Amino acid sequence: MAQAEVLPEVTKFLEAPKMLIGGKPTEATRGQTFETIDPSTGKSFAEVPRGGVEDIDAAVAAAREAFEDRRWTSLRPGKRTEILYKLGELIKRNMAELSQLEALDAGKPVSLASGEMWVAGDVFRYYAGWPTKFFGETNPSDDNSFIFTLREPVGVCGGIIPWNFPMVMASWKVAPALACGNTIVLKPAEQTPLTALRLAELALEAGVPEGVFNVVTGLGPEAGQALAQHPDVDKIAFTGSTEVGRKILHASEGNLKRVSLELGGKSPNIVFADANLKRATKTSMYGVFSNSGQVCTAGTRILVEKPIHDEFLNSLVEATQSMKLGPPLEEDTGMGPVVSQEQFDRVTGYIEIGKKEGAEVVTGGGPAEGFDGGYYVQPTVFAGVRNDMQIAQEEIFGPVAAVIEVDDVDAAITTANDTMYGLAAAVWTSDISKALRVARGLKAGTVWVNTYGPTDASVSFGGYKQSGFGRELGVHSIETYTQTKSVWVNLK
Repeated sequence: MAQAEVLPEVTKFLEAPKMLIGGKPTEATRGQTFETIDPSTGKSFAEVPRGGVEDIDAAVAAAREAFEDRRWTSLRPGKRTEILYKLGELIKRNMAELSQLEALDAGKPVSLASGEMWVAGDVFRYYAGWPTKFFGETNPSDDNSFIFTLREPVGVCGGIIPWNFPMVMASWKVAPALACGNTIVLKPAEQTPLTALRLAELALEAGVPEGVFNVVTGLGPEAGQALAQHPDVDKIAFTGSTEVGRKILHASEGNLKRVSLELGGKSPNIVFADANLKRATKTSMYGVFSNSGQVCTAGTRILVEKPIHDEFLNSLVEATQSMKLGPPLEEDTGMGPVVSQEQFDRVTGYIEIGKKEGAEVVTGGGPAEGFDGGYYVQPTVFAGVRNDMQIAQEEIFGPVAAVIEVDDVDAAITTANDTMYGLAAAVWTSDISKALRVARGLKAGTVWVNTYGPTDASVSFGGYKQSGFGRELGVHSIETYTQTKSVWVNLK
């Protein structure tokens, strides 16, 4: 299939993308830029401002001014609902442009990116309903007092997002922060900064006041660290690796700012002998290889009950080999490249580790050939994997599946929980009692039964153990972006 034409509006945007600080398009204070690379070619296709400490300071100052003068918080709740809903609709209306920007920036198939734009718009539409639903409480008291509580915004929020789902992760941070009346500074990953910048433009178009939503592009050790440790930021929400999450937590100590962390995973996907094998195979394949395996919840540890192990493995290999690896802008591409040279080296390095550990490559097993540049890795399935191998314990964040044979339900639960992570898990069985027993036994923030990977704006998401703390989406995210004030009134 021929490569799709790049849209004129995409070409125009790429000419001079700028940060947004205080509602104004802004270059980096020091005049520096960095290149953003097309993962399908390995070549630069745009230059983006390289914001640093000074730019973070300016963005936080703008957000603080906007919060203190209440230009957003004091708006009638119904008006904030109207603006947030309009922003969700603008994302939907500009889906084709945003999808191409995401595909070029992240290397993901444009068909996948289109779905993500819909999800991001839906997140804003969901949170648009919240400004009218923040209720305090009246507390019991004697006749001489009146005691009540107020639920108020935290203040200035910082959002630091990863490169695997840039627009979706931006919506997960920005939408609840704004719905709760906060202001925010967003720092997108340096590998994929473009849709965050375009989102900021759409926010202004929707009617979000200047200074309420600011975007600073830059490198993690410069802009990211400056935002995490900034003394005038009241809350940090971070999605990324566990290693960087620890640094974020340490950087926040100065003013004891609130922190929520959504970190790594090594999610078990358990297939029992009584599962619908056809459905389990196809969905498990997507659970590993969607977005080139660059998904924190990817079901990369596939635990298969012994009686069906060989049959499942053969079916998984067949499904994997049928998936088309190709350029992101081709509509029939099933899997694109990984995001960067660094990630390419990491993933192929782990594949070699798996071979040395004694696991068997049953399909894939290295770089993909036949592409002119780009960071393409073959979708790879390992069999004969033990749960103590590196490829079973460490987050590869690439298209690599580790199939592990288990004897029974108890062995499956024990093996599934034998990891430092606890972000997600899945269970495949036709026995609902077994499914519920296993779901209760798994130490994970999300458990899917006879499916893999769906999320919804109304359903909370987050991890156990070293997969982080705090919850995003749904009602539980509201708790992380608000604080409660108790008011005592003496009536005597």
